Amino acid sequence: MSEAVTTPSPFVHLRVHSEFSVVDGIVRIPDLIKRVAKLGQPAVALTDLSNLFGLIKFYKGARGAGVKPIAGADVWLTNDEDPAKPFRVLLLVRNHQGYLNLCELLSRSFLTNQGKGRAEIRREWLQGQEGLIVLSGGRGGDVGQALDAGNAVSALALARQWALMFPGSYYIELQRAGMDGDEAYTQAAMRLAAEAGLPVVATHPVQFLDEYEFQAHEARVCIAEGEILANPRRVRRFTKEQYLLSSEEMARRFADVPSALANTVEIAKRCNLSLVLGKPRLPNFPTPDGVTLDDYLVQLSEEGLEKRMEFLFPNVAERESKREQYYERLRWECKTIIQMGFPGYFLIVQDFINWGKNNGVPVGPGRGSGAGSLVAYALGITDLDPIRYDLLFERFLNPERVSMPDFDIDFCQDNRERVIDYVKEKYGRAAVSQIATFGTLGAKAVVRDAGRVLDMPYMFCDGLSKLIPFNPMDPWSLERTLKDEPAFKDRYEQEEEVRALVDLAKPLEGLTRNIGMHAGGVLIAPGKLTDFCPLYCQAGQENSAVSQFDKDDVEAAGLVKFDFLGLRNLTILDWAVRYVRQFNEDKRDFDVMALSLDDPAAYKILCDANTTAVFQLESRGMKELLKKLRPNTFEDIIAMLALYRPGPLESGMVDDFVNRKHGRAAVDYFHSDLEATLKSTYGVIVYQEQVMLISQIIGGYSLGGADLLRRAMGKKKPEEMAKHRELFEQGAKEKGHDPDLAVKLFDLMEKFAGYGFNKSHSAAYALISYQTAWLKAYHPTEFLAATMSSDMDDTDKVQIFCRDAQDNGVEVLPPDVNFSGYRFEPVADKYTEKGKPPRTMRYGLGAVKGTGQGAVEDILRARKEGGPFQNLFDFCRRVSKHAVNRRTIEALIKAGAFDTIEPNRAAMLASVPTAMEAAEQAARSANQSSLFGDDSSDVVAGELAKVAPWDLHKKLTEEKSALGYYYSGHLFDAWRDEVRQIVPMQLARVEPQRDLQWMCGVLASVRVMMTRRGKMVFAVLDDGTAQVEISVFNELYEKHRNRLREDQLVIVQGKVSNDDYSGGMRIVADQLYDLQLAREARAKSLRVKLNGAADAARLRQMLNPFRAEPENGIPGVPVDIVYTKNNFLCTVRLGEEWRVRMADTLLANLSAWTKPNGVEVTY
Repeated sequence: MSEAVTTPSPFVHLRVHSEFSVVDGIVRIPDLIKRVAKLGQPAVALTDLSNLFGLIKFYKGARGAGVKPIAGADVWLTNDEDPAKPFRVLLLVRNHQGYLNLCELLSRSFLTNQGKGRAEIRREWLQGQEGLIVLSGGRGGDVGQALDAGNAVSALALARQWALMFPGSYYIELQRAGMDGDEAYTQAAMRLAAEAGLPVVATHPVQFLDEYEFQAHEARVCIAEGEILANPRRVRRFTKEQYLLSSEEMARRFADVPSALANTVEIAKRCNLSLVLGKPRLPNFPTPDGVTLDDYLVQLSEEGLEKRMEFLFPNVAERESKREQYYERLRWECKTIIQMGFPGYFLIVQDFINWGKNNGVPVGPGRGSGAGSLVAYALGITDLDPIRYDLLFERFLNPERVSMPDFDIDFCQDNRERVIDYVKEKYGRAAVSQIATFGTLGAKAVVRDAGRVLDMPYMFCDGLSKLIPFNPMDPWSLERTLKDEPAFKDRYEQEEEVRALVDLAKPLEGLTRNIGMHAGGVLIAPGKLTDFCPLYCQAGQENSAVSQFDKDDVEAAGLVKFDFLGLRNLTILDWAVRYVRQFNEDKRDFDVMALSLDDPAAYKILCDANTTAVFQLESRGMKELLKKLRPNTFEDIIAMLALYRPGPLESGMVDDFVNRKHGRAAVDYFHSDLEATLKSTYGVIVYQEQVMLISQIIGGYSLGGADLLRRAMGKKKPEEMAKHRELFEQGAKEKGHDPDLAVKLFDLMEKFAGYGFNKSHSAAYALISYQTAWLKAYHPTEFLAATMSSDMDDTDKVQIFCRDAQDNGVEVLPPDVNFSGYRFEPVADKYTEKGKPPRTMRYGLGAVKGTGQGAVEDILRARKEGGPFQNLFDFCRRVSKHAVNRRTIEALIKAGAFDTIEPNRAAMLASVPTAMEAAEQAARSANQSSLFGDDSSDVVAGELAKVAPWDLHKKLTEEKSALGYYYSGHLFDAWRDEVRQIVPMQLARVEPQRDLQWMCGVLASVRVMMTRRGKMVFAVLDDGTAQVEISVFNELYEKHRNRLREDQLVIVQGKVSNDDYSGGMRIVADQLYDLQLAREARAKSLRVKLNGAADAARLRQMLNPFRAEPENGIPGVPVDIVYTKNNFLCTVRLGEEWRVRMADTLLANLSAWTKPNGVEVTY
């Protein structure tokens, strides 16, 4: 007997919320499985809130750990009597049919029955749903709520209804989880179960794994609900006891109902779901009149190759000489594709790509390894001849390693949706969806969120969050920040609040926070998607559903994904080509795909590093590399894109490549057989394809085997490498090569394999780089207008492109309501009259902040209907006041878009309210036709307000608010004349020196950094000749905080030295001045000219408010009065007590009184 006491009754947890419940639950799936295995429980269920997001991860993990996975979901059940209070019910999957039904139910709840952030299931949908086990939902279920309300009768009726719906598969749930009223409910539920003859089952609603995690879980719930932890009125739905209890503990809690424990194991035995993972199921591609997929692939490939050959080799004799080589490769590829069972995949992809090309959707030339396939080139999937560039099919589809091929396809950003829509129409809307991504709480976000639920001030959390370094390629965790970021660590150790915040944030870091949509992936299922996985969508976005599994899990479930990526540069190329056709008589059929790849003008753009806006070559580092490399062949561009990455740059490969190209280093091909392979890269191993070819030529590998070798090298597993090394030496020996050479080559390849880049991807993108460079060389106006139009919202970029256009000899005309379109557009000019490409473009109205596409379209409509606008009143009368509001009109005035109608922007701005009022009045009177039939609708053009025009400074700052930068002039011009008397040195001429130097300019940007010694500021000064960065240390910054703002004029006394680190200059500020302080520091005197009629009392009255305070360390400047009367002239210096501060107001007042030019500051 004693033995039975020690073995606890076995128990299985059937109710677990993981992090994928999103609104609550912090259980991480791998930890859950480890814990269950450690507690010796045979099985566990994952029942997230109305979703199966984590199912595949859970299924794989549990199977791997020898724990039986039970799939299920905790679902909301609509309550028609009180929609704000839905019930809960727990559905568990018994078999595959049950899984399909659950997928269907969950998808239906998201797509058709969402409200208040919940997807709900309706009771009638459950009718006849086989393969599911239903648990009553405890106190959240309809039966439980009736019992809690003391309605035993209705509770019994409901329970019997459920039992009829799910005969033998409905259980009453008992819970003792530490909530008030649990015990009363449990007793009532047991009485009900006995009366209705229903089984009971003990569940424990698990929300976290360990008891101490309760606080972290509460924080998670508060983050989701926007609540504050300490708020006394917050509804507390969870208890400290909702951690994963051991079987012993559960047995102790339910010692009085042993059957409730036994039934958990019973249910676990009844739930047997097996999923087939990793077997791709392609959708069915319709072929014409019963041709098989295999034959259709061959037929289309051969037809396509003929067309491509005619384009590649217009000369018949040359074409015939190449035919055998091309057809042999085509036959081998088709054979491999058919053998591996992927013809359907190729046919589906070529179908939607060719639909796109025939329907005006720009498609990229290819990307990734797919460009290595000749079949893909023949079918129109890619646009690069793989044979010409040594691109390998095996790098894409390796017959020795079966895995799904993967074409990434670039579409133009604006039309990507059209292609997806075509696919939906073709394969059925129920078969196509996009893919979910799970957003997680990163370190920066979790600090802000934790601070919010602790009710800490926003600036405090924001400051702390900003101390965490931002690096998207290698994100910083809180652990790493505490270790490697001294400022963060110091605050953690010294400040109580910081410690409280970070300790709360740590356990939440990395949890799933929200569901997004994968940027490119599109799923196409055979039949309907819900046969594979459930769907999710956000409320109100029913037509953009996503799978509930992420991209890896979707593939495991057998669905095939197609990557539809949006590439902005294709949109730019498309617009540029349209502009070229429109503005050049001789290029009406211009096709960017037909350019020859050896045009010297295009390479000149690259060699001069004139590559702003050129695809992939616009960064500073790329420009440096271009200047060194001076590319002059298409192969050079391919190599550039492959080499410009951290690995090759650090390893010295890049310098080696450059030196070999320019003959400063010897080119070595290792063996004469390798010359063909390595010639294009001057003997440097740059591409993975070269690694594969060397293995084939020297080591006797098949290309499939060589692909496996390349993968092994990338993974760097020593034991694998040792095996391959032997194979390679053996193969080299059999081919009669020198064994020493083989060892040397193998070592070399092993070293570079980590850096080797996929040449197919480089080559495809190099094509776009070349096309953009060619357009910039021959059609800079058309090309840059398209580029600026695609980035209109980003005014910083518009400014860069605008300057670049001017540097390339293109005039950019200002925005104008009578001439501009929505986008930047080329304009016919004196060059187009001579049949040359235009050299002028017009600013797009869409790039003015505060306008939208709708507003601009309405302005264009009015202009088209009634001709140019005469004045502001005419403009307001003709545009729709709903589309074009006051803010839009004001922004257009500030941007200078009305300058050709009336250059006084101040007067225009002041008149907007009157003009809009007049327009409304006109509209009203037009509606009431006049009694006397006179034409009263002609409203006289109103009078513009009498307002003095803005000075240059005001005009430019207003312009910046509308355009994002100073377009018509430089802000510095507003002060130039006076400032140059104080500081003659231009920034472009600043050189390192031992002494302090004076510099001045307008602050273009101000960045504050936290360092160990407090704040440090990097400010960029700009005086129109150059921009330089100056560093300002903490003490100086604190003293001049309000002077260090963007667009302020600043005069600096600073030390200029060489900066060895960046190779530039380093400038450290010693003193800062604004204009007034600089005048006071540098002026010798203030001279005022007065004549005989001068009034001494008036002078005293003017100077008095501005007297200096020498006793407070403000010495001021002496005043000289230059007095003329009856041809006598004398200069009188006023007494020391009349020294003055050099404020703008004083100078302005004196000037107004003594005009013209009666005031002079001497330096």
